[in-house]
Amino acid sequence: MKTIISTDKAPAAIGPYSQAVKTGNLVFTSGVIPVDPKSGIIPEGAVAQAEQAISNLKNLLAESGCSMADVIKTTVFIKNMDDFANINEVYAKYFEQPFPARSCVEVARLPKDVLIEIEAIGLIK
Repeated sequence: MKTIISTDKAPAAIGPYSQAVKTGNLVFTSGVIPVDPKSGIIPEGAVAQAEQAISNLKNLLAESGCSMADVIKTTVFIKNMDDFANINEVYAKYFEQPFPARSCVEVARLPKDVLIEIEAIGLIK
């Protein structure tokens, strides 16, 4: 059985998908981009976009019954690998040890031409 998770504290889906899906004790988020869910504004620069995207992810996980500490895997998509170190600093502010498993991939283009997108798998305790 699956439960669809939706919140206005993260960007609305811009296609035929759910913000997150809960099944059993797992939560799978869709990719979250750095759109301010209230204003629709995308901040400038990789650091500001990382802050917004991860904050949006945190809100989505909270709606799902998870915290950042419950995340077991993330995938981070970035437009430019030169931004990796700066994005990593922001990431480290939100995730503490023991860190989740993570993949980070440079991609040619992301929705709305953002610089970062992040998805996660969380474990509900």
